[in-house]
Amino acid sequence: MSLALDLSGQTALVTGCKRGIGLAVCKTLAEAGADVIGVSATLEAQGSAAETAVRSAGREFTARRCDFSDRDATLAFAGEMEQRGDISILVNNAGTIRRAPAAEHPLADWDHVQAVNCDAPFILTQALGRSMLARGSGKIVFVASVLSFQGGINVPGYAASKGAIAQMVRAFANEWAARGINVNGIAPGYIATDNTAALQSDPDRTRALMQRIPVERWGSPQEIAEPIAFLCSDLARFIHGAILPADGGWLSR
Repeated sequence: MSLALDLSGQTALVTGCKRGIGLAVCKTLAEAGADVIGVSATLEAQGSAAETAVRSAGREFTARRCDFSDRDATLAFAGEMEQRGDISILVNNAGTIRRAPAAEHPLADWDHVQAVNCDAPFILTQALGRSMLARGSGKIVFVASVLSFQGGINVPGYAASKGAIAQMVRAFANEWAARGINVNGIAPGYIATDNTAALQSDPDRTRALMQRIPVERWGSPQEIAEPIAFLCSDLARFIHGAILPADGGWLSR
């Protein structure tokens, strides 16, 4: 048996593909042989970094826009992707964060975060899962967080949404594992992306974080994309309902 990570002949849908982890996932899946449909709320129709990365790897790229905070737009997009019938990999990466102390956290921020981080992944997974069930195969990866296990500070909506993601992974896996679909999650730690810009710019908070992380540094998007590619491959065929921490040892400290 070959141990190569080979995604040849696969078509992957990657949400939140414009930058950060999503961009790295597009690049890594393409390098493993997959064609990619990338979606973001503001993705360029042509010439995006994701398109450049995928086409440089010799694979096809399809650019799509969808505002996942808009329930109707999400439902319409999910229905269209379901009708394609050829998507064999779904990476639910798109996410957002709003920071405010719990006692002051605006309900509008709560609603926005839940719509993007929790509702949209459920809608997409349900829709694409139906076509995967019909084929008897598929790989679905949710991007969770170390805050799927912890409460965080000043991010109650984000923590709640990522806790829900962990439970969604398990719930879908319980129903679909025996029907040929692998549903798993990855829990990034502190990764140098736009979502952590506020923390990166705060020297005191960064110092405190680095003192707690055994590797003593921020992670890179590529260090999340590579284990995601593993979970999308047949090398992970007996892994179901797992949440894989990729956190530099944060949860072990």
